Amino acid sequence: MEDLKAYIETGILELYVLGDITPDEKHQVEAMALKHPEVKAELDEIELSMERYAKENAVEPSENLRGRILGSLLTNFGDDSNFTAAPLHTEADTYEDEEQQDNKIVAMPARKEGNFYKYAFAASLALLIASAVAIFNLNNKLQDSNTQLLSLQQSKQQFANQVNLMDKELTVFRDTSYKLIRLKGTPKNETSALTLAFSPGKKKVVLDIANMKMAENDKAHQYQLWALVGGKPVDLGVFDSVSDSTVSIKEMKSIASADAFAVTLEPRGGSVNPTLDQMVVLGKY
Repeated sequence: MEDLKAYIETGILELYVLGDITPDEKHQVEAMALKHPEVKAELDEIELSMERYAKENAVEPSENLRGRILGSLLTNFGDDSNFTAAPLHTEADTYEDEEQQDNKIVAMPARKEGNFYKYAFAASLALLIASAVAIFNLNNKLQDSNTQLLSLQQSKQQFANQVNLMDKELTVFRDTSYKLIRLKGTPKNETSALTLAFSPGKKKVVLDIANMKMAENDKAHQYQLWALVGGKPVDLGVFDSVSDSTVSIKEMKSIASADAFAVTLEPRGGSVNPTLDQMVVLGKY
């Protein structure tokens, strides 16, 4: 099949249709067409393409030229229709005619210039258009495939992240070393609430981001979690009230013990010491 495809792509079929091949090559093409339906179908397609191109690019002759051609044809037909009776020939006349015949130089008709270049241009144009269309379609398919692949990769990553978060949640809920602590709103922020899980043995603090009730912080500020240890505040990290929908819990900085936990609103990045008048929620361990 590869050899047959290579034979078709040599261009000999186009030359066959244009009549610009040797007799041996012509017999070879006809034999291949009889033996292989693919070759015959390709020949038919090339002939149809050239015929369509010729029809689409046909030039209508002007009325002036049409009249001249028709007039010439009628004149020649009238001349050919007027026959005169042949004169009687004697033996001497016959001999003289034969001698004149022998001395005559017969002019060969001039070889007409073929339409090779016209058909070759038509074939080349058809192949160029077909190639351009094929490349355009292939490029579109490649772009669609790349887009689909990228989308699948993103979906796969999101799914993996969700699975990891679910594993962490299950670990927290199943681990009896964790204790849930509910932080309630201060008098200035009575509707605020936040739940965290604290495991002194593992020194881990995890915030329930999905169910927290906190006012939305602006771009210049962040919430900061503090642990109160012996009456002194210890920084446990910052977080935002509006988070990625795929994030349901957030692990904060490690700590081994705490008497209570509190959250204050601080400049973005956090503060060294809590701003007490900006305390939002508070809860004892």
